[in-house]
Amino acid sequence: MMKKFSLSVLAIVACILLASVLILTNHHANADSNQQTARQLLSAGEILPLEKIIKLAKEIKPGEVLETELERKKGRHIYEVEILDAHSQVWEIKLDAKTGKLIKLELED
Repeated sequence: MMKKFSLSVLAIVACILLASVLILTNHHANADSNQQTARQLLSAGEILPLEKIIKLAKEIKPGEVLETELERKKGRHIYEVEILDAHSQVWEIKLDAKTGKLIKLELED
């Protein structure tokens, strides 16, 4: 009885470890793909460099950058930048990735 229980626990642990490895591998592959896409868009002049976007976002809302994301919505590329301000509020700033123009400024809940 004890051996069956131990083998069952071992099998469950092995499945969890395997699932974790697959999730991490997939996340890493997506990150590499996203970076490659961003480099291609930058080279083609379709988006501004991330450094420029961060500078523009901080001019709109000074603070610490928590996260950046490049998305494609309604046929255009958009940078989403999350900034933590001096009052511990998190702001989401959406900028047109090609021009840097402000699309939306929103206080996160």
